[in-house]
Amino acid sequence: MEIGAGDAPPPRPLWQNVRRLLRRGGPFSHPDFDPTSCNFEFVQNVKVLVIGAGGLGCEMLKDLALMGFANLHLIDMDTIDLSNLNRQFLFRMNDIGRPKAEVAAEYIMRRVRGVKVTAYHSKIEDFDQEFYQSFSIILCGLDSISARRWINGMLLSILNCDGMDNAIDVSSVIPLVDGGTEGFKGNCRVILPGISPCVDCTIGLYPPKTTYPLCTLANTPRLPEHCVEYVKLVLWPKDNPWGKDTALDGDDPNHIGWVYGKSVERAQNYGIAGLNYQLVQGVVKNIIPAVASTNSVIASVCVNEAFKIVSNAYIPLSNQLIYNDVDGIYCYSYSMEIKESCLACSIHAKEVETKPDATLSDLIKFLCEYPGYEFLSPAIMTNTGGRMKTLYMPNIPSIEAATRVNLGKTLSELGLGHGSEIVVADRTSPKAVTFSLRYSTQ
Repeated sequence: MEIGAGDAPPPRPLWQNVRRLLRRGGPFSHPDFDPTSCNFEFVQNVKVLVIGAGGLGCEMLKDLALMGFANLHLIDMDTIDLSNLNRQFLFRMNDIGRPKAEVAAEYIMRRVRGVKVTAYHSKIEDFDQEFYQSFSIILCGLDSISARRWINGMLLSILNCDGMDNAIDVSSVIPLVDGGTEGFKGNCRVILPGISPCVDCTIGLYPPKTTYPLCTLANTPRLPEHCVEYVKLVLWPKDNPWGKDTALDGDDPNHIGWVYGKSVERAQNYGIAGLNYQLVQGVVKNIIPAVASTNSVIASVCVNEAFKIVSNAYIPLSNQLIYNDVDGIYCYSYSMEIKESCLACSIHAKEVETKPDATLSDLIKFLCEYPGYEFLSPAIMTNTGGRMKTLYMPNIPSIEAATRVNLGKTLSELGLGHGSEIVVADRTSPKAVTFSLRYSTQ
C-alpha cells in the first residue's frame, strides 16, 4: 500500500529485533538468562509505571513502547503550556491546556501498535501502597527532588521482611530507575529499595537550591536575577495590580510581563545589564535548563536498564551512570554504597545533636537545612506518656495557629530532654521519621 504525502505513517511493526534478542544467548548475557520463546511475551505483559510526562518522561515512554513493553502507566500532575513544545515532542499546539499524561498516552497508542498506556492526571501522593505494589518496575523522569524522595520512601515502606534474620523479601522489591538531566549533563540511577543505595543515601549530591540574601536584593543587587527576585519577593505581594491575595503565576504572560517591566526598571536604576523576558520567566518558575538531545540519551539509558532488569538478558547497571556532553561526550558508571545513617533506608536509630536551650524554631531550621535531611515543611510531634503531642504543624492553618507559640520555646521548656524522641512528618516522604535528641554541652 502506498502512502500519500498527507497520510500518517502506518503503525510500527512489533519489535522483531527485541524478539530475536530474547531468544538467543551471548557472551554478554546474564549468567542466569534463559533464552526461550516466552521471554518477549513476558516483557510485553510486565506492568511498568512512568512518573513524569515532561521532556525526559516522554522520551522514556516512547522508548519503552518501541522496546516491547506494552502495559504502560503514566502519572503527571501538569497540563501542557507553550514553553513545553520546544522539547516535549509528543505535544502539539492544539494540546495546550490539556493534561500531559493523557496527551502522551494517546500519542503513543496511536503510533505504536499493541501498546496500552493508562494515564493518570494526578499527584503521586494521590495513590496508596496497593497501587504502587501492582507494578513490576518504576521509571522516574522528574525535575523535583522532593518527588523523588517521596516515591523512594513509598517503595521502601512496602518492603517485607522474611525469616528470623529479618532479611528483605526480594519479591517485595520494586526496582526504581531514576533519570535526571540539566542542560548537557545527565545521570541514570538503578535503585533496588532496601538492597542498593536509595535516593536519600545520596541526597547531599544534589545541588542546593539557588537563593539570594534579602539584604543583597534590597540594597546592593549585582545580577539580573537579583532584580527579578526582588520584584518577586518584595514588590509583587504589595504592588501587583491583581490584588495582594493573588499568587504569582509563572505561566501567566500578564504576570510575567508585569514582573519583567518592574525588573527592567530596577536593573536600569542600578546599571545592571543582561535582563530579558526569558530570564525573568526562568527565575520566577525556577526553570532547569533542558536539552532535547540530553533527554533522549538519558531516557534510552534508563529504558535499557529497565529492559535488562525485566528480561534478565544482561547484567544491569551497578548502580549510577553519569553523562556529560558539554565539551565532547564523556560517560562513566560507578557503584555507590548504602549510607548507614540514611534517613530513609537505614535501620540505625536517627539522632539529632542540639542544645537544650535551642528553640523549636532552631530545630526545624536545622532539619530543613542539614544536607542529610533537607525537609521542606516538617511537622514535629513527640510521644508523651504513650500519647502523641503535636509541637508544630505548618500545613493545617488551625493547628498551625494553635502551635505557633511553641516555635519560640526552648526544647527544655517543651519537656524534651536528652534522649527524648520526636516524630517528624514531611511531604518529602510518605512515612514519618523518628529522631532521638542528643544534647551537646558545647
